[in-house]
Amino acid sequence: MHDSILHILNTTKTRIQTFGPDAYKKRSQPQFRKRDFIAAVAAAQAEGRVPVIAEVKPASPGKSFREVPPSVAADLALEMEEAGAVAISVLTEPGVFRGSLENLKEVRKTVCLPVLRKDFIIDRVQLEEEGSDLVLLIAGILGKELGAFVELAIEKGFEPLVEVHSREELELALETDTKIIGVNNRNFETLKIDLATTEELAPLIREYDLEHGTSHLIISESGMNSPSDVRRLMLAGADAVLIGSALMESDSVFDKTKEFVQGFCWR
Repeated sequence: MHDSILHILNTTKTRIQTFGPDAYKKRSQPQFRKRDFIAAVAAAQAEGRVPVIAEVKPASPGKSFREVPPSVAADLALEMEEAGAVAISVLTEPGVFRGSLENLKEVRKTVCLPVLRKDFIIDRVQLEEEGSDLVLLIAGILGKELGAFVELAIEKGFEPLVEVHSREELELALETDTKIIGVNNRNFETLKIDLATTEELAPLIREYDLEHGTSHLIISESGMNSPSDVRRLMLAGADAVLIGSALMESDSVFDKTKEFVQGFCWR
């Protein structure tokens, strides 16, 4: 893995160690009704909109977009919702991505959309933290533990979004009970982005579903800078796209989100 990813994993381990033994005691999640992401995607498609998961992303490795305290995170998420996003992704990794659980909590209080927690989940104690509708689980990081984390996430009331980048990781994901597979176009070894990753893996998911009578929602993640990129990935088989950097770099998050939402017609 790239040094940036290894650094994040190491700081995440350090953060978890500060929780103490009591953190592993089962705690009840905040009581709320989980918002149906799969139904939201279907509704957007029926209306001819691109199902865009818009991301509140303060920074990425080597790049800072803007300061995002909880109140700003909520305002950004509201703009994304008003522009037609189908869900909001919130970074909660506090080091490199400068996210927070407070941002997650404030965003979910503010919008009516499903909210995804995006972080590097490596320990079950992290699933005892702030509730969300969806949670990201990365196959390349969890490896053979992926299935257990998917089961625990479902038990805790989350909808797991399992992220993959290769055929090997996809095989791991398809062995779990996840209904949603995210194809990350970014390579964790080099941090380079190649949209062809979705073009390679999305058809394999479709083939698996046809052969096994299953149904997975496919999310393409990373590297979309224009509506033409979105069209390319939709034609490759993606059901929805997750976009962060392009929105956060724009002068108007509302206008940029709307541009992507209207960038491909399903009808």
